[in-house]
Amino acid sequence: MPRADYIAPFDALTLSDVSRVGGKTASLGELCQLLRDGEVRVPDGFAITAAAYRDALSEAHAWPKLQALLAFDIEDVAELGRRAAQAREIVYQATGGQALRAQIIAAYRLLRQAAGPHLNVAVRSSATAEDLPTASFAGQHESFLHIRDEDALVEACRRCFASIFTDRAIVYRVNNGFDHFKVFLSVAVMRMVRSDHAASGVIFTLDTESGFRDVVFVTGAYGLGESVVQGRVDPDEFYVHKPTFRQGFRAVLRRSLGAKQSRMVCDPKGDGAGLLTLPVARRLRDRYCLSDAEVLALTDVAIRIEDHYSQRAGRPTPMDIEWAKDEGDGRLYIVQARPETVASQRGASLETFRLTGSGVVLASGKAVGERIASGVIRVIRGPADLAAFQPGEVLVAAATSPDWEPVMKRASAVVTDRGGRTCHAAIVARERGVPAVVGTGDATERLVDGARVTVSCAEGDTGRVYQGDVPFEVQRLKASDFKQPKTPVMLNLAQPDLAFRFAQLPSAGVGLARLEFIIGEQIRLHPMAAAHPDRVVSARERAAVSRLSKGYASPRHYFVERLAEGVGVIAAAFHPRPVIVRLSDFKTNEYARLLGGKAFEPVEENPMLGFRGAARYAHPLYAEGFALECEALRRVRAEMGLTNLKVMVPFCRRTDEARGVLGAMAVNGLKRGEDGLEVYVMCEIPNNVIEIDAFAELFDGFSIGSNDLTQLVLGVDRDSETVAFDFDERDPGVMEMLRQAVVGAHRNGRHVGICGEAPATYPEVAAFLIGLGIDSISVNPQSLPRTLAVAFDAENSVSIVASPGPSIAKAVGT
Repeated sequence: MPRADYIAPFDALTLSDVSRVGGKTASLGELCQLLRDGEVRVPDGFAITAAAYRDALSEAHAWPKLQALLAFDIEDVAELGRRAAQAREIVYQATGGQALRAQIIAAYRLLRQAAGPHLNVAVRSSATAEDLPTASFAGQHESFLHIRDEDALVEACRRCFASIFTDRAIVYRVNNGFDHFKVFLSVAVMRMVRSDHAASGVIFTLDTESGFRDVVFVTGAYGLGESVVQGRVDPDEFYVHKPTFRQGFRAVLRRSLGAKQSRMVCDPKGDGAGLLTLPVARRLRDRYCLSDAEVLALTDVAIRIEDHYSQRAGRPTPMDIEWAKDEGDGRLYIVQARPETVASQRGASLETFRLTGSGVVLASGKAVGERIASGVIRVIRGPADLAAFQPGEVLVAAATSPDWEPVMKRASAVVTDRGGRTCHAAIVARERGVPAVVGTGDATERLVDGARVTVSCAEGDTGRVYQGDVPFEVQRLKASDFKQPKTPVMLNLAQPDLAFRFAQLPSAGVGLARLEFIIGEQIRLHPMAAAHPDRVVSARERAAVSRLSKGYASPRHYFVERLAEGVGVIAAAFHPRPVIVRLSDFKTNEYARLLGGKAFEPVEENPMLGFRGAARYAHPLYAEGFALECEALRRVRAEMGLTNLKVMVPFCRRTDEARGVLGAMAVNGLKRGEDGLEVYVMCEIPNNVIEIDAFAELFDGFSIGSNDLTQLVLGVDRDSETVAFDFDERDPGVMEMLRQAVVGAHRNGRHVGICGEAPATYPEVAAFLIGLGIDSISVNPQSLPRTLAVAFDAENSVSIVASPGPSIAKAVGT
């Protein structure tokens, strides 16, 4: 082998060296320069250049052998395995020369002089076609950890070189149009970050499911990072909002506690490369593996890395970053960074999947892919089962391996027992465009071979496996398909899990964000039970309160933090567009169904007209619960920096009630006008319309609730099937109330919108309201395309007879 210099230290490399050392190592060199003096750094190390690989194979006359060996059909899985193994052996033998060995050992000794005699290193492959904007080559080649002597290092380097011909790498290159003989391999040798008894994980500078660009998504678990990447554990998850972080706010937007079942550690008795998987103690599983300060430090670095790569590329470049925390020095390190290649490559078209039926849920876990598919189950318990897999089947396994990718590409859906949204199964599913439900816990036990199921990842964070064929529909729209009226059309939204996806629709913001879903489905605890858990009568319910709030300082803290996170996600998703959050509007029978609720709620004959809305907030029976709602909303605005949040008071019967509510809000940190806070009121009671001049003195705007307004104008119980024929928003009396509401609000210079479905359901109602100059229309996301078209057509066929209020139009730039 020629006596060339095949070694390059990381700190001498930049992204310009991709052809020399591959994408992964060139990126590490670039990061060394970028993070040299920062709180979070890159471990020291060196590269064995791609020239070493090329020269070794040339000296061994290996190229003709490899070319002959790799001329075959990759769809033949058995032949693929046989030929790939032969190709790896050729490369392994070719890279065993003494000259290369001597250079590797000399570089290792220099690294050991700087790091100390107990140096452990990680050995990672780095391909010259790796980490491209459209092809990451993630997981295609081998890496080796916990290497601690010279012979083991040389062996690991040879095996790394040979991994250029793993089964999966061969298939990946063919499928992505890369020539096997124009892709070369370099090897990175880096000081190993000992995260065995600390933590490690992955960062994406976007939301991996929706492609939403304004968040940093951090995942982490205890032990070495392979546990997270390979999907062996369900990691903790954290989101941070980039725009407000850049403004100086330091708050975690949302966090989710993962199971973190096990940790991967280095085997102290091993042969130099031994790894063990150990269970994690319950006390550690019940708390987050990172502090908020550490999440924010990683966020800061991730944003710097994204900005740097975006500047170099001349376009926004979301990043996929691996991090690790060292148990020795307690520092955080970046061990890999590459452009994200799936969510960021999606076009401007919108494809929305929606279940149109229901079914029995057989298993549930984390949703990946926002799609729905049906198929026959195939449970894979090991590599030997892969040969039986048929195209279009639903692959069910404890976890997946990179070697399974040739089979996974033929699956209609993937379901795993373990893993998070950054694990191998999730990454491959996104790349292939198939839904995956990961981290179910027991899918391999609950799902039976041969049974037909429907896998849905289109219902938020939770993915579900339904029994049988559940009907669903797919709507495909391009951005150019949406008409853009002058009247702002906003969304009604309740589920934070869907906010990032729906924020990418061409809406003017959120006209109605309901707290009921967050409290009822995600928190599940009555606000007064959170404030006074000791007053919960049932011992069983008191125990349930304790379980729910585990990991929080108290049930009160649990309620406030979870509510702030849910609202914060919606406000962040649509930032800087306005988000109008309505205070909780459960009826007493609905409040009573919350955990601990029966101890705090009166029994009413007619809850629809009873102790609901504004009447509750300053009342002694609920004032302390209302204080928790206010504290959560205050945090969203003051600590998260999401001042696009406006607060709306529901079902406010009289102006005296309004004054009481505004006073209670001010006492609890939400003072109208302070830090730009606007407070709206629902216009859903006839008295709101009749007394609109008086209400306008107290509030900044109105939102017409057409359901309750119709009910109360016509005297029809909207929940009664018997008299449903009498419920009609188009009744002349209701239409007159709508007219008076719009005209009255504008007479007082106040914003007025509508958040019922009437404008979407009845085009004539939309035309009527637009003719009056209504300031905004808010509908469910599924109704947005139709409502945009209705509003556009209405604007072009009517004359606007009233001037719009300033608030929403100003906020959305119309």
